[in-house]
Amino acid sequence: MQIENMALIALVLVTGVALFLPTLSTLIMGGGLSPTEATTWINRKKAQIVDVRPEADFQAGHLPNAKRIAEDQIASGIDKLKLDRKLPVIVVCQSNVASRGPIKALQSAGFAEVKNLDGGMQAWTTAGLPLAKG
Repeated sequence: MQIENMALIALVLVTGVALFLPTLSTLIMGGGLSPTEATTWINRKKAQIVDVRPEADFQAGHLPNAKRIAEDQIASGIDKLKLDRKLPVIVVCQSNVASRGPIKALQSAGFAEVKNLDGGMQAWTTAGLPLAKG
């Protein structure tokens, strides 16, 4: 009887740890989204996508329905994007370097749920996810 209880306790602990790992990862890594998580946000939460890469890179391929704005113009150009402040936003750059500033600008402008795409477009294309061109 005690062995069965110990097995159940171990199962509960392992399950709890498995459920907590994504949260722990987010806390450690700074809250970005993997390409898979970004896809889930786009499909289930109707997340909006803001691409801060140069125009030529954007034209060569971007996430479907992404809106492009230069990284240095985001603070002054947020209203031009016509984003819904009630919906989450995913910020995309080339390799996860240029998204930090735009995230802060969007949060300061009243967007509560803003995350970057971990690994940027490099991670998206490596994952083989769809691109829009033009």
